[in-house]
Amino acid sequence: MGAQQVAERFTELYGARPEGVWAAPGRVNLIGEHTDYNDGFVMPFALPHQALAAVSRRDDGLLRLHSADMATGVVQLRLDALAPGTDPAWTAYPAGVVWALREAGHPVTGADIHLSSTVPTGAGLSSSAALEVVIALALRDLYGLDLAQWQLARLCQRAENVYVGAPTGIMDQTAAACCEPGHALFLDTRDLSQRQIPFDLAAEGLRLLVVDTQVKHAHSGGEYGKRRVGCEKGAALLGVDALRDIARADLDAALARLGEEEEIRRLVRHVVTEDERVERTVALLRAGTPRAIGPVLTEGHASLRDDFRISCPELDLVVDTALAHGALGARMTGGGFGGSAIVLTDTAEVPALTESLETAFIAAEFKAPRVFEAVPSAGARRLV
Repeated sequence: MGAQQVAERFTELYGARPEGVWAAPGRVNLIGEHTDYNDGFVMPFALPHQALAAVSRRDDGLLRLHSADMATGVVQLRLDALAPGTDPAWTAYPAGVVWALREAGHPVTGADIHLSSTVPTGAGLSSSAALEVVIALALRDLYGLDLAQWQLARLCQRAENVYVGAPTGIMDQTAAACCEPGHALFLDTRDLSQRQIPFDLAAEGLRLLVVDTQVKHAHSGGEYGKRRVGCEKGAALLGVDALRDIARADLDAALARLGEEEEIRRLVRHVVTEDERVERTVALLRAGTPRAIGPVLTEGHASLRDDFRISCPELDLVVDTALAHGALGARMTGGGFGGSAIVLTDTAEVPALTESLETAFIAAEFKAPRVFEAVPSAGARRLV
């Protein structure tokens, strides 16, 4: 649905036109997986797929929520009753943002909200962050809050961490809030410094495909949290604030200090080498050699599969099939345990490669994948 349709549906639901319509995108992470909660480097870019929100203010302490994507009517919540862990439904994401804003002292007194999203859920493309950021941006604008885009991202991360209970890092919300068209966002998650890196693959005769395996994943699941706890344990054992503080040149010595902690050793090895892969990718793109990032992407997948151990048969099949049919590089993207993979390929090879992937999934008796091109797009913004 476009902005006009979302506004019209809002009017049908609430009996008045909305004060505005806002958008926030999903994202693809080009490189830098599970580094954000280790104070490391990431490199996402925004997708054209986005969450739309038509919103108006209320002054009676009520939050009314409706989603075109959920088989429920309007959900009504009282702002003074919002509390972490009380809502297991989809409404926890927008309600959590309102809670986080109010907890931070911002005078939000209520809202009517209608949502619609084209970001695939459970595909590792940050549908939840898009939902959070679009709500935060709308409420900032409507209530005249003095908050920069990166500050909105911080509040949305708090909503997801504390209110929803998902131990995510800062990357997804920052990507939704801060990405620019035609660029990938090089983000230092320690100090939140940003650099917009030009990322125009089409000009080089290249395409980046997203392959949604249709295997759903959830950040609030236990395995994601275990990886984060393991990384924190590794940092503590090594006497550093975060694994970002282990230089690539010092990795072997650090691993030796961990002794028999084999699981922790694997997690540390992935994070340290992944940070280096992000920096290498930035250097290659700035040098105007995007084809050369292909092997770096593939290295990243091997690390996620073998060291971090968050891949699955469907993701591995995408990578193996793509590489066997001439792709320049491929890797899983997102939190893992399902979701999507990305494939870097020559433009001319896209039809044959797509057919090969679909054939491989049929042969493996997997659900058919969804394949589409990832085009670096705009971050969160007001549409109407």
